Amino acid sequence: MIKFGPAGIGAIKDGISNLETYNKLGLKACEIAFTYSIYIKRKEDAEKIAETAKKLGITLSIHAPYWINLNSSEKDKIEKSKERILKCCEIGTWLKAKKVVFHPGYYGKFSKEKTYEKIKSGILEIMKQCRKEHYTPELAPETTGKINVFGSIDEIQKLVKETGCGLCIDFAHILARYKDYKFEEIKEKFGGYPDWHVHFSGIEYGAKGEKHHKKTPKEELKKLVENLPGNKNIIIINESPEPVRDSVLGLALYKQ
Repeated sequence: MIKFGPAGIGAIKDGISNLETYNKLGLKACEIAFTYSIYIKRKEDAEKIAETAKKLGITLSIHAPYWINLNSSEKDKIEKSKERILKCCEIGTWLKAKKVVFHPGYYGKFSKEKTYEKIKSGILEIMKQCRKEHYTPELAPETTGKINVFGSIDEIQKLVKETGCGLCIDFAHILARYKDYKFEEIKEKFGGYPDWHVHFSGIEYGAKGEKHHKKTPKEELKKLVENLPGNKNIIIINESPEPVRDSVLGLALYKQ
């Protein structure tokens, strides 16, 4: 089963009406973008949104702030990164969100091996704290689109295997990073996991990877829908500049 939905729920005051609109369009997923700030702060606001999502059968997730680097050379920045992810997990618990998606970090001056170990250690610490606080969303580190940023297919696969965290497969980022969607490799490496959280959009990229997201061409959406496994529960979040329009297009292609 595949559920489609946009990145973004809008302002708090518009959240419920936006979910109702998504539902009317047949969209059954939505990722709340805390990318620039964690703007839902009150439990009562989160619970009202959660109640509406549940009633409409819409699965919620969260995208954590961009300012996360679990591999910073400054200990303070690592601690602040953990705090941001944990705050998303707290609010995600109120929202009954299934996943908290995040970009784990940068290589910086460290080797890829050292970077991996530091990020793995950070994720394990966050997961331990989540269990202690009874936070319910699953952590979902994302495949990233720039070659100098941690988040290759192999790195995310290894994290999932060694920490038990969730995953976010961003096929637009994979295209930008590898110049290929790597559909068969993804199916092989993540085939053992029944639930896939997927990001997709059009993307501009160059030699170093991702430049920026753009509207999703119909033929690219068609490729995605045709190449996804049929035996999994898949959420597809569209991150283009027109995420609702592109989610509706994806749903229409899937139904065909």
